[in-house]
Amino acid sequence: MVLEQIFPENWLETKGRYAFILGIVYSVVGILLAKFLFRGDPALVAVGFTSLLLLPELYKLFSIEERKESLQTKVSIRSLWRNDIDIVRVYIFLFLGILLVYSIGTILLPSFTTNTLFREQLEVRFGQGFAGNAFAGGTFSASLFFSLLSNNFLVLIACFIMALLTGDGAIFLITWNASVWGTIFGITAKNASLFTGGNAYLTFILIMLIVFPHMIIEGISYFLAAISGSVISKDVILEQFMSNRFFEVFGFNLYLLLFGLLSLLLGAFVETFVLNNVGIYQEIIQQSMQAVAGRGL
Repeated sequence: MVLEQIFPENWLETKGRYAFILGIVYSVVGILLAKFLFRGDPALVAVGFTSLLLLPELYKLFSIEERKESLQTKVSIRSLWRNDIDIVRVYIFLFLGILLVYSIGTILLPSFTTNTLFREQLEVRFGQGFAGNAFAGGTFSASLFFSLLSNNFLVLIACFIMALLTGDGAIFLITWNASVWGTIFGITAKNASLFTGGNAYLTFILIMLIVFPHMIIEGISYFLAAISGSVISKDVILEQFMSNRFFEVFGFNLYLLLFGLLSLLLGAFVETFVLNNVGIYQEIIQQSMQAVAGRGL
């Protein structure tokens, strides 16, 4: 693609914040292409286009890491972890760029356009863990925790399997999650501000301050699963099968998946605590739901 050819090969790895710009630009392009080419149902197509646009850069990024590993005479956990942290940072910035586009788009666009353009994402706005189980009562709800954990665990396993089978295919699920979260947070801020007469952008900033910790923790679990699956997938091809080096890289990436699972547990715990204890967030969700009920949507 054009953007990644303008900059040096390792531009994302050395300056991960550029991934934020890439996420913004490619998600906008993906949405516009889907809107004009698939007017009837552009939501999932936009996610697919954005993922396809990002694939060449991710492929290049993983190729750089493979070359680095191949030049190392001995695989060390420290060097592998340092390289993977760079990729996690890229994923985080890509994720935030995509999320921001969908959030601002949901707030800015008229309701009719939003309901068409982001229809699939909006269908999960009052789903599991967002509003239906958000007010279970008590300081910590075990039922809500396990509900969130089971749903998020399926996403993590799907990211790992897609990356394992396709190399970089997990970017579709990561892009989908960014689009869903962005749309949900954007529509929540928009509806709550309509109900109270407040500023939608200030409400969105408040929501992001509240949800950012558990959102990033959960996102990192998906990124680690995607990296683990991608590296194992390429390791089978590049390394001599059943060699010591093969088992070293394979074993490390299984540990990486384990860290992803631990991050998932922590994210579900923090999210459960927030949903049960942060009153202002509960109030914003209720205001959003009341605004929707008042309009009969």
